[in-house]
This record gives sequence, structure tokens and C-alpha cells, in this order.
Amino acid sequence: MATAAVAGKGLEGVTATTSAISSIIGSTLTYRGIDINELAENSTFEEVAYLLWFGELPNREQLEAFEKDLARNRRLPPEIIEFIRGFPREANAMAALRTAVSALAFYDPLASDMSPEANHKKSVGLLAKFPAIVGALRRLREGKEPVEPDPNLSTAGNVLYMLNGERPKDQYARIMDIALVLHADHELNASTFAARVAASTLSDLHSAVVAALCTLKGPLHGGANEQVMKTLEKIGSVEGVPGYVRDALERKERIMGFGHRVYKEGDPRAKWLKRLSEELGRATKEPKWYEMSSLMEQEVKADKGLLANVDFYSASVYTYLGIPRDLFTPIFAVSRVSGWIAHILEQYADNRLIRPRAEYIGPKQRPYVSMPQRS
Repeated sequence: MATAAVAGKGLEGVTATTSAISSIIGSTLTYRGIDINELAENSTFEEVAYLLWFGELPNREQLEAFEKDLARNRRLPPEIIEFIRGFPREANAMAALRTAVSALAFYDPLASDMSPEANHKKSVGLLAKFPAIVGALRRLREGKEPVEPDPNLSTAGNVLYMLNGERPKDQYARIMDIALVLHADHELNASTFAARVAASTLSDLHSAVVAALCTLKGPLHGGANEQVMKTLEKIGSVEGVPGYVRDALERKERIMGFGHRVYKEGDPRAKWLKRLSEELGRATKEPKWYEMSSLMEQEVKADKGLLANVDFYSASVYTYLGIPRDLFTPIFAVSRVSGWIAHILEQYADNRLIRPRAEYIGPKQRPYVSMPQRS
């Protein structure tokens, strides 16, 4: 009997499923076949979420209906706000987010309904409420009341409004919108795979999204941009960058935000975030974070040949937009939930339980040893 080939460590190079949602070929990322560069240039996050879920960009009537549907679903149940109010103020932000999302299922009458119609309604509800949860987490831990969503603002506008308590400038809302577009999906990354594994058991939509959130919480997946900002704050000045990079590389320390397992010729999202960071540095008249990032990118590329990834410049972009460092990964989730949902729905539509095998490398079969005979 032939033995199946053993996958590489971390399943690197393994094709685990088929999907029509997003693709990475070389340094080109597409959503449903459309280049991320075209989407970042021309679309809104709402258009992209619709594209990921339904396979085509919406026409004007479809988009307006989708936007209204999201607006109607943004408000959190009062019970969830009170639940979040009871969280410890020092609670990890991703742990708080996953707990609040899990609790949402208690107040959704369709939570256990697995029909396509119910799953669509739950999808809209989850996508709409993520910004409200993250905004409430920030406000309540600072002793402030949550900000009610504004039905006249986009998802991006509401993200900033509910976080900061002020209606954002159009320029800032558009920059946030582009950042959401860039983070919406990324093929079969760790959190998306986790979501699909959970969905393959026919667990409900909320549970599959929570599985993804638990996976995104890990610093090797969702927390890199927070570590980038910690590094920039530690360095403190443009002048300190070369010395820091040199010393870190001599100590063989990993500098977060560089390199990517899939992209070998550069992350296409990074150039957009670099542009947005530079724009915000000018707009805020505080170019330090952009200048430090740009110089660090040059130094690391010159010494190690590594290129910046999506996490590197998103750190300064989020900082310029007034987002606290420990909420960077929850903001990532505000966007990525659109992709998770697309993959969950795709899994439900043509499901088979995901159950791989493992090559056993422990001791060969041996007899049980009774207690008196054990040394």
C-alpha cells in the first residue's frame, strides 16, 4: 500500500482546497480575479465585501441596498455593551473582541439556522457590528460611553468615528477605506484556514469567525504591525534607525514587518500603505513615523534583501489615524471578517469535513507496563 507524501512543516507548499475567492500569483493579489491595485484605486470596502461574497462587483442599486443593510445592522445589542463594560480594562484587545463576537450569537435569533438566507443575514450583521465592537472596547476601557454608529458614514468612516468620537475628515476616511480594502482577504492564510476547518464541521457562522479570531490573535499572524510600532517608538527618531537595524541584525534578531512566506518579489499591499503613510505624515505635519519607516525599509533591504510586507506600513498608517497600538489587530479583523465570511460560505456550499492525517513519529507499538515494573 502506497504511503502518502508527508507535508512540509507548517504545511508549506501544500494545496489544501480549491477556492474562487482570492489568489496570489507571484506578487499579484486578486479578489475574484480583480487585481488588488485596481480595487484599492477605484473601489470602496463595501464594494469589495460584496465582490468577495457574491463573486461580482455590485451595480449601483445593489451597492446602495448593501450599504443600507449594513447601516441598519451596525448598532450593538445593549446587552453586548454591558457585557463589554464588565471586561477588565487591561484585557487583551483580541481576547475581548473574540469574546464579544462569540456573545453576539446569544442575541441573534438566527444563530443556529444554517440556511443560506440566515447565513446571509448573519454575515451582514457580523460585518456591520465589528467596527462597533472595536469602538466600544476602546471607549469603555477609557471610561467613555460608546459612540452610536452614523448611518450616513461608510464602514471606514464609522470605524474612525466610533473609535475617536469625532467624524473623520474625508481624506482620513478614504485612507481607512483603502486600508480595509487591502486587508479584506488573502487566500488560505492561517485564520482563514481555521475558519474553514470550523465551518467544515458544520459549526455555525459565529463559531467559525471566532475560530478565525483566535488564530489571528497569534503574533505570527495578526500582531506584527503592533510589534512594528513598538519598534519605531523604541527607536524614537530618524537618526536612531541605522544603528538599531545594524545592532538588531548583528544579534540575529527578527525585525518585524519584513519578508513574507508567499511573496518573494514584494507584497503588493505594502506599496499602497507606504503611500498612505507618507500622505498622512504630510497631512498631520508629523512625518517622523513615515520617515523612520522609509529609512528602516532601505536599511533592511540593503543589508538582508528583505522587502516590507503589509504589516510594516500599516503600523504608521493606523497611528496617524489615531488608532491605539493594541487595536491594530482588531482593526485588521474589521476588514478580514469580510474574507473569512466569504470562505465560510464557500465551505458550506460544497462541504467536506477537513480532517488531514499526521505522520506518527513516536515510539513503535509497545506493551503496557504495570506500576510495579516501572522504574
